[in-house]
Amino acid sequence: MANRHRGEINVVLNDRQWTLCLTLGALADLESYFGVDDLPKLADKLSTGAFSSNALTEIIAAGLKGGGNDISREEILEMRSPGGATGFAQIAADLLSASFGVEAVTAHG
Repeated sequence: MANRHRGEINVVLNDRQWTLCLTLGALADLESYFGVDDLPKLADKLSTGAFSSNALTEIIAAGLKGGGNDISREEILEMRSPGGATGFAQIAADLLSASFGVEAVTAHG
């Protein structure tokens, strides 16, 4: 069971339940991807909730990795969400909300 106080969330992808978490390493990966050099800038960048499909892939990949899941990027690219594209956006929003402790992040979709 995910512990939201530790930044964890449970999601369903490919009809399977996964735990996602943005660990310090996962956050560092996202800083690199988004081209920022600190957490406040990353939080600002992520707070818009407007993400490309590549950005959603990176956020979900970071969360899966941080949640202890050994899964390749190629496998992530083939995953399905019960909510389709909007479902992926909601997963990213929920993960960011749990990680940064705010409810201000919303999914656009």
